[in-house]
Amino acid sequence: MNASLHPVLDWAARGGFDFRFLLDAYERDPFLQGIGVSVEIIFATMIGSAIAGLALLVAVRGRRMWLATAARAFIELTRATPTLVQLYCAFLVVNMLITQGLQIHHIDNPFKPFFWIVMVLSLHKGAFHAEALRAGFDAVPAQTIEGAVSLGLDRTERFWRIELPLALRTALPTLVNNAVELVKASALASAIAVGDITYQSIMIWTQRDNVLALMVLILLFYGVLTWLVSRAGRWLERRLWIPGYGA
Repeated sequence: MNASLHPVLDWAARGGFDFRFLLDAYERDPFLQGIGVSVEIIFATMIGSAIAGLALLVAVRGRRMWLATAARAFIELTRATPTLVQLYCAFLVVNMLITQGLQIHHIDNPFKPFFWIVMVLSLHKGAFHAEALRAGFDAVPAQTIEGAVSLGLDRTERFWRIELPLALRTALPTLVNNAVELVKASALASAIAVGDITYQSIMIWTQRDNVLALMVLILLFYGVLTWLVSRAGRWLERRLWIPGYGA
């Protein structure tokens, strides 16, 4: 790092904001890697939660009663329990059972902590996405559905070509809010020792006792990401708005 920054960092440290770990590659590199891991978690869970939400929606709206009931029960259970508890149940219970089962056959467990945080967050936010989309589907005017039926569109065609595009536009503000919550929830990865920005920061401040400085960086990191997601959502709302349909 540029030597001209040394006096600035020393001055900040005297004020209680010790960022001098940035001068040490041994600590700086893991911190930067933690930022990358956090971005990977967020990106993967954005995609995973969208897929999970759509799958749950299809199941709830499907004609198979047993599947709709199971999907509804999963959504209610997921929404009613803390994300951290779900993560611990998945990682400390399900993962342990998988490990024990595979050890019998002398096979290593392929599911690492990164997988579990992505899966749990994807399913958790997927349940909220499904509820937002369900409300969007309920808001589609009956006249629109009747018009699609009169044009000879079957149930599947109506879903993909008429109902989903309109429901998505109606549910978009809630979906964006869910995405913002997902960005913040990704910090839970540190609870199972995934090397994200929070975990790497904890490792650094246990050695340097510079909690304040690192908390500022963590807050800035998540603040910027949530702002970007919110701005992207606003752009999508304007881009997908249908003149004459809704406000």
